[in-house]
Amino acid sequence: MSETVPSEATTQGGRRGRIALRLYAVAVAGLVVVALGLGALRGAVLRLPPLDPRLAEVRSTVVLDRDGRLLRPFLTDDGRWRLPVAVDDVDPRFLDLLFAFEDRRFFAHGGVDARAVARAVGQGLRSGRVVSGASTLTMQVARLLEPDDRRDVAAKTRQVVRALDLERRFSKREILAFYLGLAPYGGNIEGVRAATLAWFGKEPKRLSLAEAALLVALPQSPETRRPDRFSERARRARDRVLDRALAVGLAAPDDVARARAEPIPTSRRPFPMLAPHLAEDLVAERPDDHVQRTTVDARLQGALETLLRERAETWPAAQSAAIVVLDVATGDLLASVGGPDYFATARAGGVDLTRAVRSPGSALKPFIYARAFEEGLAHPETVLEDRPMRWGAWAPENFDQSFTGTVTARHALQQSLNMPAV
Repeated sequence: MSETVPSEATTQGGRRGRIALRLYAVAVAGLVVVALGLGALRGAVLRLPPLDPRLAEVRSTVVLDRDGRLLRPFLTDDGRWRLPVAVDDVDPRFLDLLFAFEDRRFFAHGGVDARAVARAVGQGLRSGRVVSGASTLTMQVARLLEPDDRRDVAAKTRQVVRALDLERRFSKREILAFYLGLAPYGGNIEGVRAATLAWFGKEPKRLSLAEAALLVALPQSPETRRPDRFSERARRARDRVLDRALAVGLAAPDDVARARAEPIPTSRRPFPMLAPHLAEDLVAERPDDHVQRTTVDARLQGALETLLRERAETWPAAQSAAIVVLDVATGDLLASVGGPDYFATARAGGVDLTRAVRSPGSALKPFIYARAFEEGLAHPETVLEDRPMRWGAWAPENFDQSFTGTVTARHALQQSLNMPAV
């Protein structure tokens, strides 16, 4: 009786088939274990005290202009930049990259992604090391709301329990908002809005592909990927996100190539600081209001601050000035510049000159002329005398201690002459 001897190819094929079968069995077993475990964990949710979401409510106080533009933010009490941000305030492309790289089934799972767990287990068994994680965005929010530096099984189990608790109590959109407001981006920068202002000098509404990819990569290791300290690590992490975007069809090859060529920011940008004196006054008056809204026009405010700072450079070091702009029709405060330079110690820049007590001086002259015009006592071309006169001990003089002679009311007001006004 003859016996067929299997070929080498047949033997290798059979071995591959048995390995594949074992891996399939492991994956199925993992899913069963996960399913059974989730049932027990849901029971554990009810035994733990409720997760306190108040940490997510701790935000930097912000002062806004009439259109909601940021004038000045303030640090939180614990020294962090954590600005309020809503899901709709963020570029949708960033959110797409975030889901693709961190949690593809965010809107489908209940806090724990069983498929991701099975994948991570299978990859680990095949390679003998951790290849990929299975942490969901909800689990990351749980860790951010209840910080725990431990990396053991107990800590991970608690994180899973907390994730299930979050999914039970909050909507997906609310959980996503928690992440956008709490995710760490290096140093004392937390939340995507603080990150875009610090690293790019812009709001998160419109981001380039490279900027969005960097923001996805940083929270995974915010201190070792800080662009201002480890720019090369930040670049490599960003490029891995770009690779993922290309693989899942979120970006075209040409777009990814351009994004790779975009430089990494190597320094933090200053946060906006418009109307600093007014902002401080408002926060002091209403310390419990973390969003302060004003009637100020940010563009006008910025232009006037620049104008006054440039003019002050030609003045003596101790000389200062202030500007206040009001809408005469509504009474709205449109701009308030308390001094030429908030940080100039020689000019006492921290002092708000718009509120400093002083003699009104020539500020009253326009009202005097306006009253004279209204009552018919004078008009802009009325001839007035700017000559020395005395009333008892009072002998008014002009600023330059000289006199002009015969002038029109228009010229007298333009030159702020004292004697015609008297």
